[in-house]
Amino acid sequence: MKENKFCALILAAGKGTRMKSDLAKVLHVLNGKPLLYYSIAAAKEAGAEKIVAVIGHQADKVREEFKYSGCIFVEQKPQLGTGHAVLQAKDVLVAYDGLTIILCGDVPLLKASTIKSLIDNHLTAKAVVSVLTTIPPPPHAYGRIVKDDKGNVLKIVEHKDATEDEKKIGEINTGIYCVDTKFLFSALGKVTKEERKWDTNIYRLADSGKDGLLPQRQRRANPHPKRRATIVAAKTGYKGSPYEGSPSKGQPRFQTRVIDPRTI
Repeated sequence: MKENKFCALILAAGKGTRMKSDLAKVLHVLNGKPLLYYSIAAAKEAGAEKIVAVIGHQADKVREEFKYSGCIFVEQKPQLGTGHAVLQAKDVLVAYDGLTIILCGDVPLLKASTIKSLIDNHLTAKAVVSVLTTIPPPPHAYGRIVKDDKGNVLKIVEHKDATEDEKKIGEINTGIYCVDTKFLFSALGKVTKEERKWDTNIYRLADSGKDGLLPQRQRRANPHPKRRATIVAAKTGYKGSPYEGSPSKGQPRFQTRVIDPRTI
């Protein structure tokens, strides 16, 4: 098996309520292209063998817009959170013998080189699950990355649930992950309804020696799998869509990203 082969799973079901628009978030246009276009393009350029998009709000419109994209579409209905969204791709991906990169459909500033770096770091660390993180300037209300003294990710804490000490942590979750595919769907099956934020609990399940979530050959080769974080520059714009309230607000920022060679 080619070690770095991967498929991309793009979460694109959201309504985009904060954009103050009835249009599905990923259909908002930036620089002449719908937002989802950029996530698909980054995944293709990075070398994804398969791209699956989880759609929901205005699913028919999204399918029509991207009918020639080569994406496999799965629908999330009803929309019960990100963990539930990922599970909609189980039938398509569960037998895939490689990595799954989980992307957001509204992050047009993400570059293929960043996806490749996440994969490279994941493989080097022999991790089971890795998260792309960044350190944005305060104040912000993003989920914090809590690590042990060896750099392993212990948990992701939502801002509203964080202690005062945890709120002082600068490193935050971007919502972009690299996960062993078989582990991903085994672990999600163990996240309860009470643990609605799957990404805050999947790290708790990453001790395969305890939970037996990885195939036997991988447990033998790596009895103490790691949960890692790959940090990228905050200026790359990982807070999601580069605008809220009005698409025109994102245009100057996106154009800066296009012409600035210093961006990641």
